[in-house]
This record gives sequence, structure tokens and C-alpha cells, in this order.
Amino acid sequence: MASALDELAKFTTLSIDSSDLDEVAKFSELGCITDATTNPLLVTQAASKGDKRYSQMLKDAITYTKEALGGGDSSLPDPEAELNLAMDKLAVNLGAQLLGLIPGKVSTEVDIRLSYDTETSVDRARRIISMYEEMGIDKDRVLIKLAGTWEGIQAAKILEEEGVHCNITLVFSFLQAAAAAQAGAYLISPFPGRILDWFKSQNGKEGYPPEADPGVLDVQRMYSYFRKYGYKTICMPASWRPSRGAAVEGSAVDEILALAGVDEMTIPPPLLQALSDMDASAVSEQCNAETSAAMCREPDFVLDEQTFKLYWETDPCGIEKLNQGIDAFKQTTEDLKQVLIQEFN
Repeated sequence: MASALDELAKFTTLSIDSSDLDEVAKFSELGCITDATTNPLLVTQAASKGDKRYSQMLKDAITYTKEALGGGDSSLPDPEAELNLAMDKLAVNLGAQLLGLIPGKVSTEVDIRLSYDTETSVDRARRIISMYEEMGIDKDRVLIKLAGTWEGIQAAKILEEEGVHCNITLVFSFLQAAAAAQAGAYLISPFPGRILDWFKSQNGKEGYPPEADPGVLDVQRMYSYFRKYGYKTICMPASWRPSRGAAVEGSAVDEILALAGVDEMTIPPPLLQALSDMDASAVSEQCNAETSAAMCREPDFVLDEQTFKLYWETDPCGIEKLNQGIDAFKQTTEDLKQVLIQEFN
């Protein structure tokens, strides 16, 4: 019997949001998963597992860094530079393992602490791509993840012009999506669940019908804009919440089902399993390129830094959730640094 996961894969390219190699292999073998995404939290979790495969990735990252910057086992003169290099190499090692399990692309994130630094973000992205190429992996199989700040989006513009494809993440507003598309970003990752969280915190609602979920509506607005004006940017929502509230049976996949047909989705293993356990009849196409384009009422206004930042100040949801997302990933990056420091010692 066909499952909801099988049916969803007919409408939407599916990515798995996980660093767990066994989970990725499991769902890839079902034939429904094309891509994979990682972030600082997933890399940190992988580094802390104790599994021999992850331990070897970690050891290799340390050895690589020592050889590149310190010369074998010599003392390392610049701890921050070494830790940054080791973090990038560990993320690439994990990405390479994931690419061995999936047919498509993997997203690897630039250090979140550089979210407001275009030049250094570009430099780190180029280094990440070089590391993949050293391992025999073509850059076309890698997406560089950058935060949806104006500076991150401009870094993506530079990299896309060099043929390096980018994933603009931590997208909580139409403004970020429009700016990313105008910059030529390959893909955006809007977070409907966190948008829903913000609206629930503001109005005290326990839940929404999925079709009225503010996060779902925002993603539909972004997708419609891309399709109406011919932007090639892929809309790949991530970070899901139960629209109707966690107490409602089956609600965990509300947002996913409400966005069936969008270009791509990245979904964690528990929700992939929930879809696999559901009947295919639960899925119907909700996003269609032609229909969505016809429904778009947005003007294709051209954004520059001044207008972007002016409009951004009027978006409390975007401001709050972007800051929270960056701060959370910064803390995770600090946790990863501690794991690396222990391994260096």
C-alpha cells in the first residue's frame, strides 16, 4: 500500500534533515529522499555520538587542521583559526558521508557567527567547497548555507556568480525570500513552524487550521512570488510544527501536508516516519506552480540594502526569529568548539 511519504514525493523533492547516517540510509533506500541538510546542531550531535564513524570524522578533522596549520603534532599558535578550520572540515566530512548515501545534494553551513560579514562568509564558503573538491566531490553536489541577513544574501550573490550554489536559511519573512531570489540564490529555507510559534505567542491561540497557519501562508506567498516572476530559486521549507496543536492526533505533519507540491522540503526522520505510516490518501497537491503564480499579488519591487533594512525594521516576527535562530546556532557552535578543544588536547 502506498504511503503518504510515497505520495508526497510525487509532488515535492524531499530532503532529510539529519546527521544520523543510519536514518539517512534507511530513508534513502526507500527511494523517496534526494537531498540532505545539516546545521551546527546536527554537526555537534554527530561529533558527540561516540560512534566510531563519527569519531573518525572528528579525528580526521583534527589531523587535517594540525597538518594544515600546525605541522603534524606541533603546538597550534592560533586556536581560533584552528578551531574554525576543524569545524569546517568536520562539517565537510559529515557532508561527504551523507553524499555517499543520497543521490542529490547536501547543504553545509558557513559559521553562523559570520552572518553579518559578507566578505569572510564568502572566504569560508570557498574553503568549504575546496575541501569537498579535495575529497573528489563536485561543487554541484554542495549547497552553501548562509543566514538570511542582508549580508548573508549578498554573500550568496557573490558565490552564485562563481558557480557555487547557496541555501539561504533562517528565513522568516517574505522580504528575506524576495531578496534571496533577486540575488540569484539557488534555494531558500523558510521555517513555517517558527513563524507559527511567533504568531501563537502574540495572540495566545492554541492552534490554527493548517490552511490558515501563518507559517504555511508565508511559505505559499514566497513560492507564489518565485513562480509568478520566473525566479529559479527553490523554496524548501524546514522546521515544522503541528498547526492544530500537539494534542491533536496526526497534527505533527499538518504543515507538511498543507504545503505538498512546493519545490522541496527538508524533513527530520521522525516526521518522515510519521508520513511513511500514513495512507497516501492524506496527501493532495496544495502548491502548484501555475496556480500559485496566478494567485500572487505581490509587485516585483527591486530591493537594495537601504530598502531591505527599512522594510526589515517593520517585521517583528522576522527580527525576533532571525535573532533567536542565529543566537541558538552560535551557542551550538560554542558547544562544538568545546568538543574540538577536548579532541585537540
